[in-house]
Amino acid sequence: MFAAHLLAICALLVAGASHAAVLTEGQWAPFDVDEVTALSGGVEWIELSAGGPLSFDFTVATGYLGFVTVVDAGFAGDRFRITDGGSAVGDTSSAVQNYPNSIGLDFDAALADPGYSRGVFQFGAGSHSVTGLLIDSVTVDDIGPLNATVGAVRLSVAAVPEPSTLASLAAGLGLIALGLRRRSTRS
Repeated sequence: MFAAHLLAICALLVAGASHAAVLTEGQWAPFDVDEVTALSGGVEWIELSAGGPLSFDFTVATGYLGFVTVVDAGFAGDRFRITDGGSAVGDTSSAVQNYPNSIGLDFDAALADPGYSRGVFQFGAGSHSVTGLLIDSVTVDDIGPLNATVGAVRLSVAAVPEPSTLASLAAGLGLIALGLRRRSTRS
């Protein structure tokens, strides 16, 4: 009897455990939101098959910046609040409600369609754990907010310009401005 209870408790702990996915540069990593499936009954990003919360982990090396693109897919009209390690980073853009039309799981098409919510968030050097929360949901007539959607995140990394490069750029722009000013005084 005790062993059966222990096994049941372990199964509940595993099912409710949060899932951290490693974010790979340049690849879309999908997430789901479904208040019916979520073990919490909430609208946080989840790993659909387990129902537990989902986060995306990545590290940005010194001398680089990370940019995480977040896009809604499925039905347009959803918006997300993005957090890093529990601290708010920002919200995705507003979106046009289009229920019941759907773009499906084509995240590139959703990103190209201005009707879908999106955002690009910058991260400095260090380790990050990004997750999200649905803050606006597509509304279904006579039912209200659907509170279920799919979206994705994608990481890109770029080198931070060297200070000498920035100084050269500033000097070059200054020379161009000076040349334009001299030209305008001659005319």
